[in-house]
Formats: sequence, structure tokens, C-alpha cells
Amino acid sequence: MQLSEEYTLPAPRSEVWAALHDADVLRDCIPGCTELEAEGDDTFHASVTTKIGPVKATFKGTVTMSEEQPPESFVLSGEGKGGVAGFAKGHARIFLDEHPEGTLLRYEVEVKLGGKLAQLGSRLIASTSRKLSAQFFDNFAARFETAEG
Repeated sequence: MQLSEEYTLPAPRSEVWAALHDADVLRDCIPGCTELEAEGDDTFHASVTTKIGPVKATFKGTVTMSEEQPPESFVLSGEGKGGVAGFAKGHARIFLDEHPEGTLLRYEVEVKLGGKLAQLGSRLIASTSRKLSAQFFDNFAARFETAEG
């Protein structure tokens, strides 16, 4: 499944780039994230609890950053196992462009699920994925709106 979206953030591109690389900021913005600890410059250990339809699971895994072109783009990849619920893995290409109002953040996400989660149906998975992505970026954008106001 693939998703894409864009947000205009009222902050300079360098600030947005730094925030997207800050474990504390990411932990606060990721819905259901209970743990996000750095394991080096570009790898994090993560624990996220989420519910997709009737299946609630805690995923434990890693998040890595690669293909970095500061402050323009990078790839954020993740893989987690949720026990009997199955697994989730995917990657997001994140682009940061100059914008008259600050920074235009664009992303393209590809997600793959296996196990019980994969049996739930593509519509439910797609709508939940869109909802979780929107929650993350709404939380992320709110950090800049608060900082500006």
C-alpha cells in the first residue's frame, strides 16, 4: 500500500530537518509510541502500540534513516514485529522544500503487513494507515505552530 501527502510548516527547513531527526520529537509525535531510543546516528529502537480494526498489538522494531541529502530529503525505514498480530514494515521518502510560509514537507510511504494484520482487508488497513500518518504529521505540525505563536 502506498500513501502520499504534503504539509506546509511555519518554520525554516533547517528546523524541520532537525526536528525530524530528534528522537524526543519523533516519540512525542508517533501515535502510540512508548519508546524511541537512539542506537547510533541513524538507527532507533522503537515500541509502538496501535489498533487496526479488532487487532491491537505492540510492535517492537527498528527505525533507520538513510539516503540523507540535508536539508532536502531522506528515507525513513522501519520494521516491527507484533507477536501473533504479525509484522509491519515500510519506508517513507521525505522531502523538504522551501516555501513562502516556511517549509513544504512532502512524503511518500509504502507499507507492507503480514500475519493477522494482512487478513483484515486493504480498505481497513489503508484507512488506518492514512489516519495514523495524518496524526503523526498533525502532531508534528502543531509543534511548529506552538513555537511560532
